[in-house]
Amino acid sequence: MNILTVQDLCKTYGAGDTKVEALKNVSFAVSKGEFVSVIGPSGSGKSTLLNMIGALDYPTSGKVIIDGRDIYTMKEEELSVFRRRNIGFVFQAYNLVPELNVEENIGLPILLDYKKPDQQYIDELLDILGLAERKRHLPGQLSGGQQQRVAIGRALAAKPAIILADEPTGNLDSKNSRDVINLLKLSVERYRQTLIMITHNQSYASFADRVLSVEDGIVTELGGGAR
Repeated sequence: MNILTVQDLCKTYGAGDTKVEALKNVSFAVSKGEFVSVIGPSGSGKSTLLNMIGALDYPTSGKVIIDGRDIYTMKEEELSVFRRRNIGFVFQAYNLVPELNVEENIGLPILLDYKKPDQQYIDELLDILGLAERKRHLPGQLSGGQQQRVAIGRALAAKPAIILADEPTGNLDSKNSRDVINLLKLSVERYRQTLIMITHNQSYASFADRVLSVEDGIVTELGGGAR
């Protein structure tokens, strides 16, 4: 079953001499529980693609279908709710709320949806992420690697249809980077989570089930990663 289908996706910025085709007729599908990495040089269109899939920007043309819903046919408010419930984000910059502790940051997407977090599941995430001892700590009291673990927990908290990770190891040293990649892979295996990850690092890309390459706005399939 495809959890994500991208059909003829195009994104153009500017016009005339300043026209830039950031994405050119991109089409691919991702199955539920699949881990897909996206590689390519800076400026190739990787982040643009992730923004389109994550409903953070609108395409010039084409479709993005998540869990059977054509997301760009939704009105803005409906799309905002859909994104909150169905898409988890892990950014390079963590984007944690500094005034909230670890546990509160992880549960934030659920609270924003006016729901009560499943405490047993949150406790399980804290344990898996190695944060149980630090659940009352504020982000400023954590290392970069620990902050990124909190961001992964936040992305998993609402049990979304898909997780999008944009250079999640970009601000981390090699040991913390490997830990974060292993935790993301564990989330795929343990929770049958679907993950799309942008990375510059070829060895981290190889952790995925499939690797897509983006160059000059064109997406090509490179096949399976190394298990």
